[in-house]
Amino acid sequence: MSDINKPNKFLPTTREEMNERGWDELDVVLITGDAYIDSPFMGIAVVGRILEDIGLRVGIIGQPDINSDVDVKRLGEPKLFWGVSGGSIDSMVSNYTATKKFRNSDDYTPGGKNERRPDRATLVYTNLIRRYFKGTVPVVLGGIEASLRRLTHYDYWSNKLRKPILFDTKADYMIYGMGEQAIIDLGNTLRDGGDPRNIRGLCYISKEPVKEYLSIPSHQECLDDKENYIDLFKAFYDNNDPMYSNGLCQAVDSRFLIQNPPSDHMDEGEMDKIASYPYQRDVHPHDGQHGKVKCLETIKFSIMTHHGCWGECNFCAIAAHQGRTIRTRSEKNILEEAKHFTTLKDFKGIISDVGGPTANMYGYECKKKMKLGTCIENKRCVDAHRLCRTMKVDHSRNIQLLKDIREIPGIKKAFVASGVRYDLITADKKHGKQYLKEMVNHHISGQMKVAPEHTNDEVLHHMGKPGKQTLIDFKKMYDDLNKESGKKQFLTYYLIAAHPGCEDKHMHDLKQFTTHELKMNPEQAQVFTPTPGTYSAVMYYTELDPFTKKKIFVEKDQRRKEKQKEIVVPKTNHHNMRAKRMGTSGMQG
Repeated sequence: MSDINKPNKFLPTTREEMNERGWDELDVVLITGDAYIDSPFMGIAVVGRILEDIGLRVGIIGQPDINSDVDVKRLGEPKLFWGVSGGSIDSMVSNYTATKKFRNSDDYTPGGKNERRPDRATLVYTNLIRRYFKGTVPVVLGGIEASLRRLTHYDYWSNKLRKPILFDTKADYMIYGMGEQAIIDLGNTLRDGGDPRNIRGLCYISKEPVKEYLSIPSHQECLDDKENYIDLFKAFYDNNDPMYSNGLCQAVDSRFLIQNPPSDHMDEGEMDKIASYPYQRDVHPHDGQHGKVKCLETIKFSIMTHHGCWGECNFCAIAAHQGRTIRTRSEKNILEEAKHFTTLKDFKGIISDVGGPTANMYGYECKKKMKLGTCIENKRCVDAHRLCRTMKVDHSRNIQLLKDIREIPGIKKAFVASGVRYDLITADKKHGKQYLKEMVNHHISGQMKVAPEHTNDEVLHHMGKPGKQTLIDFKKMYDDLNKESGKKQFLTYYLIAAHPGCEDKHMHDLKQFTTHELKMNPEQAQVFTPTPGTYSAVMYYTELDPFTKKKIFVEKDQRRKEKQKEIVVPKTNHHNMRAKRMGTSGMQG
């Protein structure tokens, strides 16, 4: 019997659960900015299950009270290390809109009210541990909030460059990226009494530089000259591939941030194993007693098919965190997970999503990249102009996977709600149209969401997105397939205002395009948020194109950012959308 079907329990989050297992002490205590949800979509749960699998006693504390010692002390002091994560979403992104207004809701908090996740959660939780456990075992950071702040980084919310997060938090180590292999190595090393500083995928602070590593601009040099910060970010971005990347060494005041080379990616068998741990796919009752957790509606019965994305949109941090090489699970393992859903009493036959960071990157990769690693020197798999000729897009494996899932008894519908790159569909001359036909006929309901973000060529260039002709070609294919199938389904579009390089005139171009070419009036758009780990944030801070170092326009006035948005989505539309949401909520209630 596979792990996925084994009866199991949540990892302990209370002393009573420790007692039930006969444990008087834990090896590892993990703290997260989310409620404790035992799901393969929650990084802290995955880390906990990995450590459990190598024989460690692990407990998890979700959203501890930061004003007392009640939560942080409830599992006691761990024997080996503390693991700290800000949660599945960067806490500052979770807590604030693009125009720095506080968000009242949080989809990862029981009851939905945003009152449990502190700003800069990674820093706050580390301080909480240090306050109540003097001279404790190592504190190890992980998760996207820490990973993207591992070197000097621009912080939009304070509008300045901040030091690497290990210096701010005074934690001992950090696991960056996805970290599956690194956390295994760390757990084994600390259990055996070894020195973790040689582990791949790990950062630490040193009094001395590592001479073999690449020396990058110091924190002070970045403060002194914005072009130095561009050079630092390029080194950060280009050294994420485990096949060839250097370790990095950055001077910060009188000490050094050391970033070891990245840990190896999981292979298919290892991906399958991690996906098959006995996740409870629910919020722990200790946290769930405070209300429903909205994100469960999406992730409870969803399937992650792969990790990584080589789309490299300049405003997206996935490439820097998950990597630019696709790692897939086997079809057998994915189908086993879908079959397992049908045995669960609260499964209604609907799979919410079958996908990954980009759903239609499953099942193929560039052969050159698999052998030598990702290309460097600004050469991308796809950019605003073309798809690299060595990247052979092939949707055939994905098509068959979706067909096989549909044929499982008890599966009524399997949606593909993850992002889909429409330019890859048009590029796949052999199977692209068939893939879209499968989507239209079986895997969407009423609408399909795509993300052109903009349609002006100048802005698209700065975003790293494909040109508008690709969108026109895709829309025609989509409309034709819907007409052929007798369905009335629509496209909805993710659009961004105030991205670096975008002026009012570009938003007027976008409005004209949506009206005349797409034959629609957008109901929603978002103002660009400069998040750590992205080239777009570098553009925002420096007001330079990081690839040419030439000056570009950047809108930084909050009122004018909103004005850009309102060119495409007038305020009356915001009010209408809000009224629709309130009306819908009332009917559901």
